[in-house]
Amino acid sequence: MRKKSKSYWKVNLKYLAILLTIWFSVSFLFGIILAETLNQFHLGGFPLGFWFAQQGSIYIFVVLIFVYVYLMNKLDKRFDVDEI
Repeated sequence: MRKKSKSYWKVNLKYLAILLTIWFSVSFLFGIILAETLNQFHLGGFPLGFWFAQQGSIYIFVVLIFVYVYLMNKLDKRFDVDEI
């Protein structure tokens, strides 16, 4: 049981690291560091760097929440710890 639990948490932390890296990239790198470079392009009439800083990072964060729920449901079923 202990090995199963360790494996479960190892995969869970891997998912978290990947998703948080994506979130960091979108919010900090695209929204702040690369904003001036991205502002050369436009999305919906707004400069892309501005869009990432104001709305894109929020949209990506919400999508990442749903991705995390999906991945965790699959992981729970794989390790037989699902609720249903």
